[in-house]
Amino acid sequence: MNEGTKSPPHSIPSICRNLGPGLILAGSIVGSGELIATTRTGAEAKFEFLWLIIFGCVIKVFAQIEFGRHVITHNQTSLHSLNSLPGPRLRFRIGLRKVTANWLLVFWSLMLSTILAQQGGIVGGVGQALAITFPLTEEGYERNTLVSKKVTKFIQMSEAEKTGDQQTSERLRKELDEFPTLPDSKDDVYWSIILAFITMILLLNGRFSFIEKFCIFLVSSFTLITIINLFSLQTHEAWAIKSEDLIRGLSFSFPPISAENNPIITALATFGIIGVGASELLVYPYWCMEKGYARYTGKRDQSDAWTQRAKGWLRVMQWDAWGSMLVYTFCTVAFYLLGASVLGRSGLVPEGSEMIQTLSSMYAPVFGEWARIIFLFGAVAVLFSTFFVALAGQGRMTVDALVVSGFLKENDKKRQRAINFTAILFPALSVICYVFFPQPVALILISGTMQAMMLPLIGFAVLHFRYRESDSRLGHSLLWDFFLWMSFLSFLIIGMYQIYAKLFS
Repeated sequence: MNEGTKSPPHSIPSICRNLGPGLILAGSIVGSGELIATTRTGAEAKFEFLWLIIFGCVIKVFAQIEFGRHVITHNQTSLHSLNSLPGPRLRFRIGLRKVTANWLLVFWSLMLSTILAQQGGIVGGVGQALAITFPLTEEGYERNTLVSKKVTKFIQMSEAEKTGDQQTSERLRKELDEFPTLPDSKDDVYWSIILAFITMILLLNGRFSFIEKFCIFLVSSFTLITIINLFSLQTHEAWAIKSEDLIRGLSFSFPPISAENNPIITALATFGIIGVGASELLVYPYWCMEKGYARYTGKRDQSDAWTQRAKGWLRVMQWDAWGSMLVYTFCTVAFYLLGASVLGRSGLVPEGSEMIQTLSSMYAPVFGEWARIIFLFGAVAVLFSTFFVALAGQGRMTVDALVVSGFLKENDKKRQRAINFTAILFPALSVICYVFFPQPVALILISGTMQAMMLPLIGFAVLHFRYRESDSRLGHSLLWDFFLWMSFLSFLIIGMYQIYAKLFS
């Protein structure tokens, strides 16, 4: 057995003890995609796009596993694998160093800038939640009070309309039309800056095991609250999800489109980041490598021992990927149904500096006055988890891109110093994005659009790995190939539609 290799587990309990990368992935997914983008889609499209949300979560797993298979088989990072693909390359010199990057690496660099903007939207969302809970200025306290009253009136007006109380509905509508202008407050910005400093400290000290446990705790706590809320909602006639709503949502229908509201654009941007988005597809193999799957498999050779180890650790990786898929799909559907049943029926759309207050209204029918406190706790938990995990992953990928392109020499000490540098730089850049553009939903959907455009490129890479570089001893079935092509075609359709929508709409 080669040095560093390890026999794979075979029993289910021992396999479960070796899971982990998928849980980190779930920690980065159950945040901007689920809490913000998915609920926004539900608010705009009502129940009609439930089928698209489920499809978007499930179909990407095939590409995720195939990408992981390639990384474990060849013991290469994601960006090293992408940079080896055929196609045009960008070449230039910096001093005596030759820097070379292929077209996929260049596009990933462009996507990275939008991911940092997305993280700005996320840390801004956490800042909003903390500004509501612990306002730092008098203006912040006054703004929180007014926004809370405004959202409450929206909910009351919707309930009055559903019960046929037109008099109350008209009175509340008039009060909303005459609602006072909200005072300006920078409390969310102040909190975002504080959170950025906390994140820098955690990233500088965090290792794989810490990140893994951190995500499990934060995500599981809020997910449990959300599930309880969704089921409890069924006891409220005005907000209960009926069987006809689910049938409509699973019937491959499309919501109406108008000049003011085009939920298809929002839904397709959401498709790019729900489940395993383009960013998560690329970063997942890094967590697999840190967990040790590739190292335990060992360098590829023609021996039967290597084949058995590779099959065993690939099996563990598949358990990890499918297990995390079940977690985040369940969470995504729960958030979508909440958005459709409460926000969609109330006419509330989460946006701007009122985003967190608006989202908290999803919990009001069940938890009443406690809704805001419960939601704020959950929002801080999952959004900060997403912010922390995403920047940890993007920092590792950025350093790897510098090594792969030849800009940075391969050296463990230099690599760690560079990762530490990104631990300071990336939180700072993310906060700057939010300071100059305090629109969390817009920042997140911009990144979703860019990631949706990246998906077909990843799909192309995965097919190339499957048919040109896969090891035949590890086996592929016709059914697996069918779903792999389905994954690629869905990526292609989403990416092409996003390009069309942005250029010609």
